[in-house]
Amino acid sequence: MAFPVGPRGPVPVRTSSILGFAFALGLAALAAPANAADVNVILDHDSLLKLPERVATIVIGNPLIVGASPQAGGLLVLTGKSFGTTNIIALDRRGAVLLEKTIEVSAPRDAVVVYRGVSRETYSCSPLCGPRIMLGDNQQYFEGTIAQVVTRNNQAQGVAPASK
Repeated sequence: MAFPVGPRGPVPVRTSSILGFAFALGLAALAAPANAADVNVILDHDSLLKLPERVATIVIGNPLIVGASPQAGGLLVLTGKSFGTTNIIALDRRGAVLLEKTIEVSAPRDAVVVYRGVSRETYSCSPLCGPRIMLGDNQQYFEGTIAQVVTRNNQAQGVAPASK
């Protein structure tokens, strides 16, 4: 084992000091921020992305996480479909990469999650709380809330209720 040299010769270093220093370095590495996404989209919301000129092809890494819809004026509408991170690549006609971005889809800030044991329900509380479907909710709650939304929308559009 090597020892640092002080003014009076070699100075022993305690193993615990070395282990403590290594542990602190490990914690610092874990605490370092992960690479932030270039574009953040909220689940069930849209975000606009300005595309460079001459884009011929748009590639989405995982279209289950984010949807993309090109618009006039070089805009791309990104729609958050599921939680997670994916990427988008824009290519010109020759296949050259014009744009590459990381997209992260996260939960809405107004979502309140209620756990009943392992069963989960989500509510939107902006400004008053009401049921909101969210990926990961209890199946019965999810399907019941969807059924209410569909029935309400059908009635608002004058569609006759489905016969049972």
